[in-house]
Amino acid sequence: MKYFLIALSILFSLNSFSQDVTGKWITIDEETNVEKSIVEIFKKDGKYYGKIVEFLEDDAKPDEPCQHCKGDMKGKKLMGFEVLKNFEKDGVEYVDGKIIDPENDKTYDGKIWVDEDDSSILNLRGYISIVYKTIQWKRAED
Repeated sequence: MKYFLIALSILFSLNSFSQDVTGKWITIDEETNVEKSIVEIFKKDGKYYGKIVEFLEDDAKPDEPCQHCKGDMKGKKLMGFEVLKNFEKDGVEYVDGKIIDPENDKTYDGKIWVDEDDSSILNLRGYISIVYKTIQWKRAED
């Protein structure tokens, strides 16, 4: 019985580790399916954030200001921009955060979670009122 409980404990700890969202994730353009950037998700003061740390497009110029951004982001640098803010861990999901799309200057209420069937996939769901959309990123190789 003692060994069974130890094995069960290890199994639960491995499962909770696989659900961790921290690390680097590759963003994918929904329309073209092209890999665009790498966002690093990190924990700060008990909450989770994600910032752009690398661009993958051939024509990307990380030090230049964003020319296609709108609103408050127009003309600002995207490198280091926080696209995920204030997420709190709730079981296997990270909830009550904000997802920011700098290209259209929109902020969505959101939740994120690692796919239960494939831990290399991160699901991001953004809400406006009762309407939502879910997109996926994939885990970057270290």
